[in-house]
Amino acid sequence: MPETAARTQADVGRYVSDAWRDRYFTACDAVYALGAPARAEEDVETSFGTTHVYRYGPANEADRSRTPVVLVHGAGSCSAMWYPNTSALSADRPVYAIDTPGDPGRSVQREPIHQPERAAQWLDETLAGLGLDRVHLVGSSYGGWLVLNQAHRRPGRLASVTLLDPGGLEKVGLRFFVWIFASLFATFAPKALRPRLAAWLEQPVLVVPELRAMIRTAVRAYRIRRPAPLPLPEKELSTIRTPLYLVLGKRSLLVHPQRQAERVPRLIPGARAEIISSTGHGPQIDHAEEINRRMLNFMASVD
Repeated sequence: MPETAARTQADVGRYVSDAWRDRYFTACDAVYALGAPARAEEDVETSFGTTHVYRYGPANEADRSRTPVVLVHGAGSCSAMWYPNTSALSADRPVYAIDTPGDPGRSVQREPIHQPERAAQWLDETLAGLGLDRVHLVGSSYGGWLVLNQAHRRPGRLASVTLLDPGGLEKVGLRFFVWIFASLFATFAPKALRPRLAAWLEQPVLVVPELRAMIRTAVRAYRIRRPAPLPLPEKELSTIRTPLYLVLGKRSLLVHPQRQAERVPRLIPGARAEIISSTGHGPQIDHAEEINRRMLNFMASVD
């Protein structure tokens, strides 16, 4: 195999087997069932593979013409993670939830997208394939890096960006990886201990059986093949002119919340930053009603 082909293959995520892929899909479907039912699913062909997208929509015909929301999930997960948000968001406007290639989900990756320009091209091609010229883009964790990168490199289709405890603002430190591994081990704890561990670790996954099963199955079923993304330098952040809303968990271990809440509005004109108390890395899960309301208010102000 040529060296370039071998390098490309090493950068492409994959399922360990068809059987584990099917087990993961079953676990995902149980999580999807906790949120709004999808109106449709579709596959979008891009230069980097096939992107699977779930579409949700308001019942009111007039609201279907409003600027849609596009949701980009975090690493090691899929669009099922948005189950606490799809009902409220899609009652107000159309919603598209993307399975990012390179993470477990129903997308099929054929080329790497972790390089910033490739990531921006992939997301732009996906939006174009969906026929979307103007969207409110929302990203959580690694999805936040993808959204922030898009606002810097390919902002043409973006009405706004919302970042939920995102990557891309500072280098991922050891404390975050320790939290990830501790949370994973905690999924094996006896059921009686999980609520206490969930509170201690700020990890809502532990107390939602369907979500816990999905995450545990993903670890067994899928191999992610990409490096951790690098944060955007200040000179790149300062180019962003898309309306931006940054939501940080007060006890986040991915970023230093107070530092970023002061830094981002200084670098990005008009950016709005808020810190949510009593939460860590998943404010849209454990404070779903409040975050849904804040996101919709922000989008309405942009519209």
